[in-house]
Amino acid sequence: MGVLDGRVAIITGAGRGIGREHALLFAREGASVVVNDLGGGNDGSGSDAGPAQQVADEIVAAGGKAVANTDNVADWKGAAALVDQAVDAFGGLDLLINNAGILRDGFIANLDESQWDDVIAVHLKGHMATMRHAAAYWKDQAKSGKTVTAAIVNTASASGTFMPNAGQVNYGAAKAGIAAMTLVAAQELERYGVRANAIAPIARTRLTLATPGMGAIFAQEVEEGEFDAFSPANISPLVAYLSTEKCPHTGKLFAVQGGAISLLEGWHAVKTTETDGPWTIGDVGDRLGAWA
Repeated sequence: MGVLDGRVAIITGAGRGIGREHALLFAREGASVVVNDLGGGNDGSGSDAGPAQQVADEIVAAGGKAVANTDNVADWKGAAALVDQAVDAFGGLDLLINNAGILRDGFIANLDESQWDDVIAVHLKGHMATMRHAAAYWKDQAKSGKTVTAAIVNTASASGTFMPNAGQVNYGAAKAGIAAMTLVAAQELERYGVRANAIAPIARTRLTLATPGMGAIFAQEVEEGEFDAFSPANISPLVAYLSTEKCPHTGKLFAVQGGAISLLEGWHAVKTTETDGPWTIGDVGDRLGAWA
């Protein structure tokens, strides 16, 4: 008996890296998995049906249930087709794991419009598009009187939350948006029996190996038998737990890397100054000058 027996999961970006580890673990734990991956390059260019199909084939060969999907999650109709495929193939949908992403790094003063648009589309719109169509399905299920115990797990990033990274204004903005979007989803979808959480993972993937200043860290070799703190497999148990039917968490953001899991909280006041009357620029300067 697996902890996800009978659950139907969509996992985006599941052809490689963290998403692949999610798909393999979910299948081992009894879930039926729709393995979504456009199969493009790090920058989102091109497409290749191979990665998604290879993971689906690996799951089926091991006795699990999986189908491949190569729809573009940044396309509204593609996201709808992805949800439809899960329902058609396995009779329903219980879990949406948004993991797909690309990198098109650049510094603000030199960033091309396409670098901004492409990253925002795949990450932020890609998360929203799949959530929108999955939420519509779960809403209909709940309205028809069926009991829904669904879960969404979105993928934010340290870059967009607690560890901003120069050269990733597009990626950081998208990931911060995903974190905020998850909190809204948790509030909106609870009435339909849906929980929503997000993770900020740190692991060795194609994207992190390509991140300036970080590739050398993630590429460090680990001796056989030693714990690999940057293995993407370290991320998936948390995501599987958040996907279990009786998990109590919703509206949370968890940082996860190696053997560490942290609960993160958002913006909060650390200092406050007040006035009894209208502010003047001088008053503001005097008060806030001490905070610099």
